[in-house]
Amino acid sequence: MVKISPLCGITYNPDKINISDVIAPPYDVISEEEQEKLYNLSPYNIVRLILNRDEDRYDSAARFFKQWLDEKVLIKSEKPCIYYYIQNYGNISRKGFIARNLVEEYDKGNVMPHEYTMGGPKQDRLNLMKACGANFSQIFMTYSDPEKAIDRAIELPDRPIIDVVDENNIQNLVYVIDDEKVINKVVEIMANKRVLIADGHHRYETSIAYRDRAKTEGSKWVMAFYTNLDDENLKVYPTHRIVTKEINKPEFMENLEKEFNLTESSLENIPENEIAFGIYFKEGDKYLATPRNKNILDNKDIPDVLKELDLTVLHEIILGDFLGFSREDQLRQNGVKYIKKEKEAIEAIEKGEASVVFILATPLIRLINKISSRGHRMPQKSTYFYPKLTSGLVINPLL
Repeated sequence: MVKISPLCGITYNPDKINISDVIAPPYDVISEEEQEKLYNLSPYNIVRLILNRDEDRYDSAARFFKQWLDEKVLIKSEKPCIYYYIQNYGNISRKGFIARNLVEEYDKGNVMPHEYTMGGPKQDRLNLMKACGANFSQIFMTYSDPEKAIDRAIELPDRPIIDVVDENNIQNLVYVIDDEKVINKVVEIMANKRVLIADGHHRYETSIAYRDRAKTEGSKWVMAFYTNLDDENLKVYPTHRIVTKEINKPEFMENLEKEFNLTESSLENIPENEIAFGIYFKEGDKYLATPRNKNILDNKDIPDVLKELDLTVLHEIILGDFLGFSREDQLRQNGVKYIKKEKEAIEAIEKGEASVVFILATPLIRLINKISSRGHRMPQKSTYFYPKLTSGLVINPLL
């Protein structure tokens, strides 16, 4: 099954920097304005590595990385360890650990993806890995542990090495676990499990490409954060869809009314096993759509488990059949875009940036796991795990 190992992690030196000045959100959610802010916050902010803005961005990141190691701004652990990571926000405390995961192809069945990826981000991350020889952020993995054996095996030190509150008011705590007995117990427990990629599909697939090119011992592994799928503190949210091209609304409405019940109800009132989504038009009218026929996808060449998914109905019937978006259009976001926050999706309508918006219900963790365990994937950008993992806590050397 899955093979993990401790790592000699690289962390910021607290004697040299203030950790709150050098952390950052994941590279793929940093806007240009936030990039500028992070650059100005500290000459050692992790943004200069994960999202460098120089013309020679990858070489520049590599120079900064080497310089910070030489200056002891970044320091490497003297012994292999795992890092226990807790994120506290509101009344939620999401916990897990950071270690290395053996890089394997999906067909081995030990690492399971749950959604499709796009080529551009993978090439970008590969260029960065080749230049720097390191993982600057973790793949977000989940595993099933109803008995919470990992939690029982972990013995936390008295104090964390990192305790920092980020810009979203999320407290990030990192503890070093270097007791070999504890590490070996965690490795042993994980050896009987499979892991599901919750976030970081592009980076994981990039690690496969990097391993095949680098052919070093370090390149056989990728840094990951592991959290329990059965923990009540694991929260997953939907990613909504907005259509940015003009549509033929009368024709679209005619098709909708043939196949869907349209009401003014709310998604909150829909049972979790029923397919439904909200539809908002730029003219101001809005509906809750539910299929008239529960077997609406029966004439589609789709695995049965995917027919349980609201996104499948949306992509195949609404976006595909009714609005004419090809699968390539949907993958490349050509005329249809994916928005994480419902508020921002609605704002797109209000600002005239979209002709119609589709609001999705919260994805079910059990359904995500069911789909992945059977070797299938959900449409791209299907889920949004919050909070994101903060960048700048632990770096994994690959050379």
